[in-house]
Formats: sequence, structure tokens, C-alpha cells
Amino acid sequence: MKKSSTYNYVLAAFGAAIIAVLAQVNIPLPLIPITGQTLAVGLVVTILGTRVGTLSVLLYILLGAASIPVFTGMSGGIAILIGPTGGYIVGFLFTAIIMGLYLDKFGITFVHAIIANIIGMVVTLAFGATWLKIVGDLSWTAAFMGGVAPFIVAGIVKAVLAAWFGVIVRRRLERAHLISFSGIQTPAEQRNSV
Repeated sequence: MKKSSTYNYVLAAFGAAIIAVLAQVNIPLPLIPITGQTLAVGLVVTILGTRVGTLSVLLYILLGAASIPVFTGMSGGIAILIGPTGGYIVGFLFTAIIMGLYLDKFGITFVHAIIANIIGMVVTLAFGATWLKIVGDLSWTAAFMGGVAPFIVAGIVKAVLAAWFGVIVRRRLERAHLISFSGIQTPAEQRNSV
């Protein structure tokens, strides 16, 4: 049974809400804060797939741009997007697309979900560091040391967690016939098509 567009929009709104909630998880460390935003983006895309996952991320960004406090620290507004950390947030959109395309091509397995989430981390960090370089008028080395290097270890941990939880939740939702996207059949749909 193919789910309606309305159902997919509801799923996208739910995905955006998950990102907004996890964005408020903030672990203050001595040098850099660790937030739940990147974990949430990877989790949502792993669960909901390319189209709906990307729509979730876009909705999240638009809500934040409209000054709804969905970004980290209950913040929002265009100023955040054009500020030093804005590149990471905008990068989430490209992260979602690239992750989704990878998972579409190779399938939703634990290994491929981990690879997709690590690729997503690299994309997010690349956008973030590039924007940090431009806004802060930094050298590439300074942008890397300030905007990439401190986040690598935590990013890998979050990528693995997002992949692990994402695959488990996705499989359960598929078994319950709560998600079904074109090109991805639930077990019931596979039985019916035989």
C-alpha cells in the first residue's frame, strides 16, 4: 500500500520535530559543545529516506529561519543562518540529500547506514568550515582547526548511533506498515507482489 503525499508530509513534520528536540541536547565540553542536531539529521534521513528525510531537514531550517526557536539553545532567526555556525545548518540539507542518495543506491543496512552517516558528517563539517572561513575571514587551516577537527570524534560516534537507531526504527516501522516509499517495499508489499 503506497502512502499518500499527506502522510509523507506528516512524517516530514514529525522528522523536523525530532531534529528540533534533539537540537536542544547540548553537552558543554571545555573546548566545544556537542549538540544533538547532527545526530538527529542522520537519524531522520536513515529512517525516512531521501525525499521525506530531506523535506524534514528543509522544514526544520525554514522554521528556524522564521525565528521559531528550533536551533540549538532554543534559538532561531536568519541571524543564526548567516552567523558563524550557519554553514553547518545549511549543510544539513545537502547532508540529507547525499545520505539519502547513498542509501537509495546501496540499501538500508547497518554497514551502509554507518557509511552514509559518516559521509553526512563530512558534508556537514565541510559546509560548516567553509562558511566559518568566509564569515570569520579565516585561513583554511584555522577554519579546519576550529570548525572540523574538534568535531570529528564526536561526529563519528553520532554517525554510528544515528545509523544503529535509524535502521532499527526504520525496520520496525516498515514491519508495522507505517512507512513505505516508492522503490522501498515493506515485507507485506513484497509478499503481495510475488
